Amino acid sequence: MKRILFLMAFSLFTAGSYAQTADLFNGKDLSGWNFIVDENKASAGDVYSVQDGVILIHGNPFGYMYTKKKYKDYVLELEWSWVDRATNSGIFLAIAEVKKGNPFPNGIECQLKAGSAGDLVLLGGSDLEEYVTPADGRPKFPVLQKREASSEKPAGEWNKAKIEVRGGKITVYINGVFQNQGTNKVKEGHIGLQSEGGPVQFRNLKLTGL
Repeated sequence: MKRILFLMAFSLFTAGSYAQTADLFNGKDLSGWNFIVDENKASAGDVYSVQDGVILIHGNPFGYMYTKKKYKDYVLELEWSWVDRATNSGIFLAIAEVKKGNPFPNGIECQLKAGSAGDLVLLGGSDLEEYVTPADGRPKFPVLQKREASSEKPAGEWNKAKIEVRGGKITVYINGVFQNQGTNKVKEGHIGLQSEGGPVQFRNLKLTGL
């Protein structure tokens, strides 16, 4: 009897554990995502696609793809790689408001721009408790700068971002190096991948609930 109860408890535990982990990208299509293109200058299919089992974002026009679902309290892990040259992109977190044709939602961007991966950028009026407005006023895109020197790999190699969002607190690791932390009032929102600058690839998008 004890053995049966133990097996039942173990099964419930493992089922719960698996239920908290999700692949945001199935390796085949972008069925779990919606798309924004700056001023609708191109069709979504011309900017966001799947090639050879990875997400390819062309970088022009600006925009972003975002999850159809909203998430809170999770660990997001993913890999990105520049296609031909190091350029610019980002991971959008806690997207609170989406506006058609506007490439910058209300949300927090984990910057992936070459040399600046790990910066936190405050988009669309969003805010972080740790950000201090400079004396000459708040810029259009406020930045909470990363804490360490760049931990990125060169173009053509895969980088890994690990981002924990817990109770609004965002913690960022780039290739295993702790780079940033900021506290957001918004605790739930969509997750996005940015088109900005040039071609970038994404793969192995895993979300684990906390």
